[in-house]
Amino acid sequence: MSDGFLLEVCVDSVESAINAERGGAGRIELCSNLLEGGTTPSTGLLQVVKENVRIPVYVMIRPRGGDFLYSDWEVEVIKRDIEQMKNHRADGLVFGALTEDGRVDTALCMELLAACRPLPVTFHRAFDMVHDPVVALEALVSLGFERILTSGCDSSALEGLPVVKRLVEQAKGRIVIMPGGGITERNLQRILEGSGAQEFHCSARSCKDSTMKFRNYNVNMGGSISVPEYAVKVADVTKVRTLNAIARNTL
Repeated sequence: MSDGFLLEVCVDSVESAINAERGGAGRIELCSNLLEGGTTPSTGLLQVVKENVRIPVYVMIRPRGGDFLYSDWEVEVIKRDIEQMKNHRADGLVFGALTEDGRVDTALCMELLAACRPLPVTFHRAFDMVHDPVVALEALVSLGFERILTSGCDSSALEGLPVVKRLVEQAKGRIVIMPGGGITERNLQRILEGSGAQEFHCSARSCKDSTMKFRNYNVNMGGSISVPEYAVKVADVTKVRTLNAIARNTL
């Protein structure tokens, strides 16, 4: 961690990973399917990203969108994905699992953490769906997670700022509390000052127009809620640099 803070950028492409590093990100969270909050990327994506960036790459392990209560089949997929990402030089992993009553699934997390060793692991925003964040934090400390990514159990890190602050105070350095969710240049200073956090997580994306010359606007490849076919969101070097500058002046 340089300058007393660390910016993690969530990316879903090689271009975004390169832009994040150029902008000064200290770590990448590599995902696919950001429209659903991120799912496990392909090993091909991880390989090419690792060939083109030098900062640590933490890989999302999440077999699908939706909740964080997993079937036995999904757990088997998670275990295989952990093995594959370790084999392809992931620097860390990111996952979360809950019980049906909204508690950390300690038994499953213990099993998966063993499979992740020796890599560090972040518990992702499944944390924001727990029944009691105070109890959940203590469980994650006991299990040995490196950090928690959280919006303070609210729709954004700004909305959840009071909870993020309480979590940072409760953690007392035993686990990193990393606010994430809707962080932009407009609210970062307030979030950092109000939380006491030293790491933060964002996507810092802008829309980039497709280079396609022929376009059929009558068809889209997604469901009823879909992204435009002829625009791609990528991490923006300028936005990452701006966020870094704000953090440097705040902390």
